[in-house]
Amino acid sequence: MPQMIFVNLPVKDLAATRAFWSELGFSFNEQFSDENAASLVLSDTIFVMLLTERRFKDFTKKDIADARTTTEAILALSAESREKVDELADAALAAGGHPANDPTDYGTMYGRSFQDPDHHLWEVIWMDPSAVQG
Repeated sequence: MPQMIFVNLPVKDLAATRAFWSELGFSFNEQFSDENAASLVLSDTIFVMLLTERRFKDFTKKDIADARTTTEAILALSAESREKVDELADAALAAGGHPANDPTDYGTMYGRSFQDPDHHLWEVIWMDPSAVQG
């Protein structure tokens, strides 16, 4: 069985965050969602638990980073083409996301980034398959 990853992120407004990711075409696992959490499905093995700040604090003794001023992580998603990178980044900005860094283009790797409604930093990256084959 492949290993799974569950990223946990604090959010200020769970309904707005759900609407943002829904508008980008992603779904949620309702079995693990309630008024304090939404289980965002990125793939068969990657999930993001979007937790209200109050619920997120149940899992840590540390302060929650203010993602508007502090980068706590950079979350990167792969895309199947350069066009798909642009589609997702453009959709994120149109859905209320915030601009992040300038696009990167290294010929065999192309990426764009955006910030979600809570200012978590996301990158969307395409890599030329022929450049990564061994």
